[in-house]
Amino acid sequence: MSDKSLSIEITGIHYEIDKKTNDYTRKKISKLIDYIPRKARTAAFASVKIAEVNKKDNNKYECEAVLTLPDKKLFAKESAPNALAAVDIVEAKLRAQISKYKTERRADGVNTGGFMARVKRSLRRK
Repeated sequence: MSDKSLSIEITGIHYEIDKKTNDYTRKKISKLIDYIPRKARTAAFASVKIAEVNKKDNNKYECEAVLTLPDKKLFAKESAPNALAAVDIVEAKLRAQISKYKTERRADGVNTGGFMARVKRSLRRK
């Protein structure tokens, strides 16, 4: 897998995934690779499930996505009257969670340990 691709599995539950929905979902979810930290990109995997349900709120489609990163799983679920709208909302939720994931990694010191960064920190302490 190259550095700029995300492995995606799309499944339909009580719903036949047509070419348009498949292409649209792949396009939207694969954009998330731009937000994932570089070191986590090679192990990233997305699983998307689109289900046709009948709820009383007139939401007929439910989209559920799990984005597996090296040390965390991000999960988003949404229902909407249109399958593509549900995919849009789930993609936005995952993007927000990735941003939070990156902030947590920085707070843990994962991305702050280059040689020059350590030298600069030690010089500031003196």
